[in-house]
Amino acid sequence: MRDAKTGWLKEVSIVIRARTPLGWLQLRKDRTKLFTALAGIAFADILIFLQLGFQDALFKTNTQYPRRLKADLIMVSSQAKNFNQLFTFPRRRLLQARDIAGVYSADALYINSVTWRNPQSREKGSLSILGQNPDRPAFDLPEVNSQLEALKIPDTVLFDKAARGETADLIAQVEMGKAVTTEIGLRTVTIGGMFLLGASFADDGALITSDQNFLRFFPKREAGIISMGLITLEPGAQPEAVKQHLNAYLAGDVQVFTLEEYIAFETTYLQTNSAIGFIFTIGSFMGFVVGVVVVYQVLSSDVNSHMAEYATFKAMGYQDEYLLGVVFEEALILSVLGFFPSVAISIGLYQLTARATALAIAMPLSRTLWVLGATFVMCGLSGAIATRRLQAADPADIF
Repeated sequence: MRDAKTGWLKEVSIVIRARTPLGWLQLRKDRTKLFTALAGIAFADILIFLQLGFQDALFKTNTQYPRRLKADLIMVSSQAKNFNQLFTFPRRRLLQARDIAGVYSADALYINSVTWRNPQSREKGSLSILGQNPDRPAFDLPEVNSQLEALKIPDTVLFDKAARGETADLIAQVEMGKAVTTEIGLRTVTIGGMFLLGASFADDGALITSDQNFLRFFPKREAGIISMGLITLEPGAQPEAVKQHLNAYLAGDVQVFTLEEYIAFETTYLQTNSAIGFIFTIGSFMGFVVGVVVVYQVLSSDVNSHMAEYATFKAMGYQDEYLLGVVFEEALILSVLGFFPSVAISIGLYQLTARATALAIAMPLSRTLWVLGATFVMCGLSGAIATRRLQAADPADIF
């Protein structure tokens, strides 16, 4: 049995080695056309890579604070859309939540955007500002939680050193222990420390401070009007059961999620309701269409220019399957040769974008494999379209 199997494999190997690589020979014959096709495929892949990279950066940066919340349950307004559009609700809902069995604590988180003046460049920019209870930190951020005492000092904030803008000198001064002051609105504040997270599409970065300092920066905002409630459960309490109890007990102006559900809520909004997310999806689809058109033009032109040769093969007895295999061989070669340069160029563009915008954009292996698969589909689809005339060709009509 083993000898028979080995003999069959040898025969297949001989056939593969003996087969003339017509697809590659035809592509290589016209090098100008070949490089044009590869450039078109690479461009299409780069476009897809960039759109997917920007979309992923949108999801990551706009959910980076939700993913680091330190709570078992999250309470937000029933009108909330995402972390940047939470709306507000009365803090008494947190007091009511403490009446529910299983709830250990319920703390307020204040969120807003502020205009600040960069102390280094003196230019104004937009930052998110988050006010938390310094005795029960809102975020699982060790850099922040090790500096909670500094937040208790009036008009003191922690600054995200990954924020966009010219901040190298500012960061160096703070890390050397020097006092750095700046302006938020009409108020002078002190940067008492640093943490590292990153900018988002909505803001250049973030500031974290205490709830009392937050209210000083927004004197017209009442302390009883909050952005988010962070609920910690007692040991052994079931988050899902407590969540359902809270949603049934509280008024309809708030909704309660588990932490995982809230992160999914944020991501779903960005995927389905965000205009930017929709634009990136359309951009990726258009890159795919561009690739299909480019490869189709190349393969169709190749089929037309070698129609007589294909007809000769048919007259010699070769079946359509063999001739179609030649075209699909060309499509496969184009997809592979056009893909790898696009990966290298896209990684370079990712790094350039990350430095220029402070966005978290990188090239995961999963995206590389996904785009490679899309490239095979793109070229295969183009090959299938380009072979329609070849299948209908009759040697008698050509000769």
